[in-house]
Amino acid sequence: MMKKVWFKNVLVIRDDRFGEFLLNIPVLRALKETYPAAKVTLAVKADVGELAECVEYADRVDVWDDNFRRSLRKQKFDACVVSNPTKEAHWAVFWAGIPVRVGYARKWGILLTHKIADNKSLGLKHEVEYNLDLVGLTGAKTNDKSLSLGKLPAYSNPEYAGAVAIHPYTSDALKQWELERFRELAKRISDELGLRVIIVGKVEDTGKDKKEFEGLGKNVVSLVNKTSFVELAQILKQCRLLVSCDSGPVHLSAAVGTPVIALFRNDLPGKTARRWGPWGKGHIVIARDKLTDISVEDVLDKVKNIRYS
Repeated sequence: MMKKVWFKNVLVIRDDRFGEFLLNIPVLRALKETYPAAKVTLAVKADVGELAECVEYADRVDVWDDNFRRSLRKQKFDACVVSNPTKEAHWAVFWAGIPVRVGYARKWGILLTHKIADNKSLGLKHEVEYNLDLVGLTGAKTNDKSLSLGKLPAYSNPEYAGAVAIHPYTSDALKQWELERFRELAKRISDELGLRVIIVGKVEDTGKDKKEFEGLGKNVVSLVNKTSFVELAQILKQCRLLVSCDSGPVHLSAAVGTPVIALFRNDLPGKTARRWGPWGKGHIVIARDKLTDISVEDVLDKVKNIRYS
């Protein structure tokens, strides 16, 4: 950790998917709590920008693109945290002459002024904790490690209140519970528990036809491909729980305070629930060496427990 410096203008770069971005919220809180007078700018992918605006600890949100990178020198940042290591980001902050450059010792990490080894692939602790270790190099810390979206616009729709949300997709085929089992689960939650079921997600994640969840009765509603990240957050906040494989909506649900039942494999180092599981209290993880070892009955029992607890 560096000698205490009172930063005035700090840049945090996280230019990958929205789930990974959400796990950096405690990093932003740590910076604002430690350096309350500092302006914190967050640079993210274009499709994450609207969601990033809902984080109360970012004073400004920008898209990490060529235009922004070319403007870095003019913006006179006195510190930056490169949360997702890329050669492009390391070169950009070096070229911009940012005095304090924090990141991981890989992908041209020699261009950074303060760095730590990237051992995250070992999966020895949660991604939130890894992220806080990194920002700790700036002296930033917080006792509140929770996820939150304090600027999420208010929204209410009785159609979603108390429903069970199901996100049946994942971007990694190794983490995919069979869609046929998700379909059966949705039908049984609707038929046996009498609960409304909302299917959420983007079909591009799997290449599957969104019609797979049609024909399950009027109590099962598909919002696949129909919501932005902010709209999904607003819907999840009204639901009683989310059921999902390892995916971004797991972290979005945790960020709005809705319990998650997450389905994980526990035989993939660096990809287990220890690193990527739902962060916070009140969540349930069902983990097996093979996802096919998780039955619909296993998941339904957990839904019942949350419903009646």
